[in-house]
Amino acid sequence: MATTASITPLSKTQPVYPRRRKINWGRILAWAVLILWLLITIVPLWWIVRMAFSTLKDLLANPASLLPVNFTLDAFKRVLGLASVNEIVAQGGFPQKLNFLLYFRNTFIVTTVVVFVGLVFNSMAAYAFARLKFPGKNWLFWLYIVALIMPTILNLIPNFILIHELGLLNTLAGIIAPGFFGNAFGVFFLRQFFLSINKEVEEAAKMDGAGILRVFVSIVVPMALPSLMTMSILSYVNAWNEFQWAYFAGGQGAKEATTVMTVALAHFRAQQQSGTPDFPGMMAGTLISAIPMVVAFMFLGRKAIDSIKFSGYR
Repeated sequence: MATTASITPLSKTQPVYPRRRKINWGRILAWAVLILWLLITIVPLWWIVRMAFSTLKDLLANPASLLPVNFTLDAFKRVLGLASVNEIVAQGGFPQKLNFLLYFRNTFIVTTVVVFVGLVFNSMAAYAFARLKFPGKNWLFWLYIVALIMPTILNLIPNFILIHELGLLNTLAGIIAPGFFGNAFGVFFLRQFFLSINKEVEEAAKMDGAGILRVFVSIVVPMALPSLMTMSILSYVNAWNEFQWAYFAGGQGAKEATTVMTVALAHFRAQQQSGTPDFPGMMAGTLISAIPMVVAFMFLGRKAIDSIKFSGYR
């Protein structure tokens, strides 16, 4: 009996089409928000630059121009005191020479002392709250928290009276004094980091004969460098931009020897020759005062980012 072999038909190969990539709407939305935030940040900065390199006459004649109509450095010359009184009046400025280099120096001195000395006291107080045992520690720490949430204006009058009684009014020392011993936020910020450090590291050092001060200086502080850098940046920005206390304690701008940049810019805003503020000069002074902040973030910004990812045991 003959057998017939069944022949199976060859299956047709289906063409393979590349899959269409799905649109990631979440990523698109995130990029749109970032670009919008970038524009919100850059546009005011560019407007400041554009006004600083223009003349007052050009600004009033072409208020919507995106670029300086006639590029000039006259505003910077007025701010730095390099222009004569006649030149200042001709350029639309107030007929008075300013000494922004002196104000810059005063601000640098105040800020540097407040940051470095305050950082020492902040770190020592934070370590005491994190590691030492003493009566009333928790109550005292909560007082720090209360001080953190209180408006700074509530301390203005008591600090003013204290500085006046000490004879430090209208001096740089009087401006520095309230921030000399640190602040509640710095203590709270650094305490949280010190609590995350593994105690075994400190206990091992104590077993080797190290005292508490040696442990703090040689072990804890090096491990806390990223957080200390972050705290120094925050303190630097806060001290550099301080206006209210510097205005009252420094003689309200009447004494150049104690005038800082923020107070000088406020007086610069109030000086008007013909009813119109010297906008180019104000913007030039603002750019000059922002230089230290830009430099600080350029060199210390990475440390601030690293502190977010800190680990107590390295």
